[in-house]
Amino acid sequence: MNRRKKINQTLKGKAKKANAKKAGSNKPKYIAKADRVVASVASEGIADVAKEESQDVLIGAEPTTEQAV
Repeated sequence: MNRRKKINQTLKGKAKKANAKKAGSNKPKYIAKADRVVASVASEGIADVAKEESQDVLIGAEPTTEQAV
């Protein structure tokens, strides 16, 4: 390989790496397994609270026909 070809190859490689670094990534950020468990427990807790509140509203509500009588 001659000197000119080797220099061009090196410069093209560096330019390619710089462009790849600048472009960024569409890959989502990694979330550790422990953090995923904590997040799922928290979301289930929120869902359970909302479910309990909706059941309390349904249980506590009286039919409108009996209120009129």
